[in-house]
Amino acid sequence: MRTSRSNEDPRVIVTMGDPSGIGPEVLLKALAKNPGLLEECLILGDRFVIAKMSKALGINLKLNLLDFSNAPHKGFAFGVEDPAYGRASFEYVEEAVKMLSRGRARALVTAPVSKSAITSSGRRFTGHTEYLAKAAGAAKFAMMFVGGALKVTLVTRHISLADVPGAISIDGICDTIELTHEALKRDFRIRNPKIGVAGLNPHAGESGVMGREEAKIITPAIKKAGRKIKNIIGPRPADVIFYEARNNAFDAVVAMYHDQALAPFKALYFDCGVNMTLGLPFIRTSPDHGTAFEIAGRGIASARSMEEALKLAARLA
Repeated sequence: MRTSRSNEDPRVIVTMGDPSGIGPEVLLKALAKNPGLLEECLILGDRFVIAKMSKALGINLKLNLLDFSNAPHKGFAFGVEDPAYGRASFEYVEEAVKMLSRGRARALVTAPVSKSAITSSGRRFTGHTEYLAKAAGAAKFAMMFVGGALKVTLVTRHISLADVPGAISIDGICDTIELTHEALKRDFRIRNPKIGVAGLNPHAGESGVMGREEAKIITPAIKKAGRKIKNIIGPRPADVIFYEARNNAFDAVVAMYHDQALAPFKALYFDCGVNMTLGLPFIRTSPDHGTAFEIAGRGIASARSMEEALKLAARLA
C-alpha cells in the first residue's frame, strides 16, 4: 500500500467507512474484482485496518491510501459499534469534502458509517447526504437510488412516517423532479426523460376518498414542474408505479418517502443498488447498505453494491 502523492490526483475519493463495519471488506473485494479502478481511486482510511482485512481475505492490492491512523489499534475488533470508530469514520468524510472543494477529485464514494457511533463521538450527523449537502453549500439536493432498470428519487428522507404528510410540499416535490430530470439528462444521457411521480396515499388518494395530499400538493407540484419539464406523469398509485418503471414506462420514479421507495427497490436490487446524491457540486455514490456489524470481519459480505458504486462514480467522473 502507498500514499497518493499530490501530483497523482485521482478521479475518485473513497472513504473507508466505519473501521469496524463491512466497509473495508467490501471495498477490498470490489477493487480486487475491478483492478482497473485502483489507479482511479484514493482511499481515505486506516492502514492498520485495511492491512488486517487484506490478510483475512487473502487480498494483496497496491492501493492509493491516505493513512489517518485514527482507529484505536489496541483491542481493535470488527463488528463493534464504538464512538472511537465513529469519530474515525467522520474524519475521513470531513477530509474528503476539503479535498473535493480544492478540486483534488471529481467524485466521492462513501463506505457505510454508523450514525449512532458518530453521534456518540460528539459530532452532529444525521447522514452522509445531509452532511455533504451542508458542507458543499447545496441549497437543493436529493437521494437517488440506482439499480438495473430502476431509478428512484426521494422527496423526504430519514423522518418518521407520521411526519411525512406535513413534510411534503409543492416546492419540495418540484425541486426533486427538477433534480431527477437534470441527473437523467446529464449523468445518464437520456435525451427526453420520462418521470413518474408516486402518490402518497393508497390508490393515489382515489379522487380524495383516501386522502387529499395528491390534489392539494402533489398534482400542483407536477403542474409547476411541467412548466419547464415535459413527460412528468402522476400522481400514480405507489403499488403500480414501480412495476410500470420496471417495464420502461418511466426513466425514474419520484417517491414521497423513504420506505415507499426503498421497499420495492431493495426487493429487486438489494445486493447491487447504489445510492447517489443529486445537487452536489461533485459526484457522490455509495453502496445501498449499512455497516452490517453482525457480519463484519467474517468475510461473507457481498461487495456487489460497492462495485457498482465505484464503477458508477468512475464513469460519471
